[in-house]
Amino acid sequence: MGHTVKAVAQLAGVTIRTLHHYDAIGLVRPGERTESGYRVYGRRDLERLQQVLFFKELGFGLAEIKEILERPDFDRRQALLDHRELLTHRKDRIERLIKAVEQTLESMEEGTMLEESVWFDGFDHSRYEEEARQRWGHTDAYRESRERTAAYTEADWSGVAAEQTGILKEIAALADRRPDDPDVLQTIGRMHSLISERFYACSVEMFRGIGELAVTDSRFTATYEKLRPGLAAFYASAVRAYCDRSQT
Repeated sequence: MGHTVKAVAQLAGVTIRTLHHYDAIGLVRPGERTESGYRVYGRRDLERLQQVLFFKELGFGLAEIKEILERPDFDRRQALLDHRELLTHRKDRIERLIKAVEQTLESMEEGTMLEESVWFDGFDHSRYEEEARQRWGHTDAYRESRERTAAYTEADWSGVAAEQTGILKEIAALADRRPDDPDVLQTIGRMHSLISERFYACSVEMFRGIGELAVTDSRFTATYEKLRPGLAAFYASAVRAYCDRSQT
């Protein structure tokens, strides 16, 4: 028996909006139907959703996850074995962080000197992230971004951040208009160009996925909402309109 979107949201601990987004981008689509014709999630759909959430936990973006899951040689059992190993590494790192906190508190309470190296034990997770990337292979976008930004100076990063913030502020100022307003689409296009010019060749579909992060990732949502309440949903809608227009 299939599961409704509401039931799956409760089961997996995600929002209905997130599931609708996964469906829209072809990441996880309900593949069964009830006798009444309603689409519901079957077991295979839930297995795919589990994989998506595992990869998200490991720091992969939705476009990367979709690429991995659609590889002809994707092996679910091997993926689960790799997830277990990598998540175990994360657990070990968290345990070291907890130990560092406890040791620091103990030294403060007892008035003793703690070795400085202990202060930062567990903070270096770059090897863990790199291992995940090595395990599943660098996508073209990830590799290109790393290569382009390797030589960026602090001034370069500041310039990119300032340009990105400037564009977002312009979009916020246009948020009273329709998402498909010509001025809005033109400004969204500048954001698309910024990513392609400064990081990696960003396809329309990749940009669509990035835009949806405004409403599916709390970190992105918070950034947009600080600029203007309701901007996250407006930005996601504007990106969808821009991508739809670019594909016609």
